[in-house]
Amino acid sequence: VQLFERLRGKYSGAVFIVASGPSVKEFPLHRYAQYPMFAMNGSICRFADAGVSPLFYLCDDSSFVRNRLPLLQQGIALAQNLAFSPRVIETLLAQAADALDGRSVYGFERVNRPVAGRAPLGDRQFAWGARKDADLECAFSLFRQKPNRIGFSRNIDKGYFSGRTIPYAGIQLAYHLGFQQVFVVGMDLDSSKGRFYEQGEKAVPSRLDGDYEDYIFPCFELLAERVVGPTFQVYNLSLESRLPAHVLPKLELDQLDALLAAL
Repeated sequence: VQLFERLRGKYSGAVFIVASGPSVKEFPLHRYAQYPMFAMNGSICRFADAGVSPLFYLCDDSSFVRNRLPLLQQGIALAQNLAFSPRVIETLLAQAADALDGRSVYGFERVNRPVAGRAPLGDRQFAWGARKDADLECAFSLFRQKPNRIGFSRNIDKGYFSGRTIPYAGIQLAYHLGFQQVFVVGMDLDSSKGRFYEQGEKAVPSRLDGDYEDYIFPCFELLAERVVGPTFQVYNLSLESRLPAHVLPKLELDQLDALLAAL
């Protein structure tokens, strides 16, 4: 398992992050295949259908390994690089010991998790220390625990803030790698619509609705206020996304094409 430090700032320009909301079905992936892309969890289906190899395939959910192993294996086979959490790697190798042989795998872990035998800090203690770290943006509260889990990491080797939705982790990875324009596809954030690759009884329950107000929206709000600027922009290509346009601007395809042409 490799560290992300060797890739810090290596890339530039635009990157597409492809999530699993139903709007991804309408996105012409092949049309933008010349740009680097991240796939995550089940969105790898779209890449397989389009014959596109993502720069990174992300998975930080060990239950996805248990419930959707064929999809994970598809991502492993198709992606140029893998960003997997320790629990994903452990769960995967318990089922298929040679699953990662010969693959480019990077360790992908949340902030303030145990490293090299060191115990994590309490949420408030970690958030207080993060205020002095230029690589980390973090909310802070002495009275409530949840605000201390709201943040953004500019250095993935220090971990990422989950935001309770994996596209948010992907945005932090994009920043670490040096991309300046991030276009997020399929981030609808509406659990009632499900994931584009699931149907009926096969669907795995989503926690989006329960997490939106407490974690998802505050994280994207922090991103908009403290991170987005002249050298780093993030755009939402899901016009029906629950996330409002004043937090992340929403683009139609003709607006996307005009913006890319101007880069």
